[in-house]
Amino acid sequence: MGLEIEKKYTVTSIPDDFESYPCRHIVQGYLCVDPVVRVRKDNDQYYLTYKGKGFDIREEYNLPLNASSFESLIKKSEGNIISKKRYCIPYSYLSTSNSREEVTIELDIFDAPFLGLIFAEVEFNSKNQSDEFVPPDWFDLDVTFDKSYSNSNMAMRPL
Repeated sequence: MGLEIEKKYTVTSIPDDFESYPCRHIVQGYLCVDPVVRVRKDNDQYYLTYKGKGFDIREEYNLPLNASSFESLIKKSEGNIISKKRYCIPYSYLSTSNSREEVTIELDIFDAPFLGLIFAEVEFNSKNQSDEFVPPDWFDLDVTFDKSYSNSNMAMRPL
């Protein structure tokens, strides 16, 4: 069991050198959205994930799968399959309490059927770190609490 503490943002632009950072290709489908139960292929790793209720802080359990289990379960997904490239960009900032913090920005660039959508997520080690986060200039709106930006909601959205 683990707690996921994260914020999600829209962006006004993306760094010119974003392609120089590590990239993962993620494909995921949702077996259920209340509670969230998802299957994910992350490069060559496969998971079944349960996410508890909430937006910025919630329980998250990841169980490993193999490729054939993933392929079988993804066919049972409801709604749209989410496919995206995730660039992992290190970010250092001076927090609102003047401490130097290091996090990783996960820049998600979506493939069809959500081609053109770009979000940035940041995971934190604590609620305090999340509260004191100072986003980079290229971040726009904090959409952490807007369920329309959740991947599970996007999966259920009619196209």
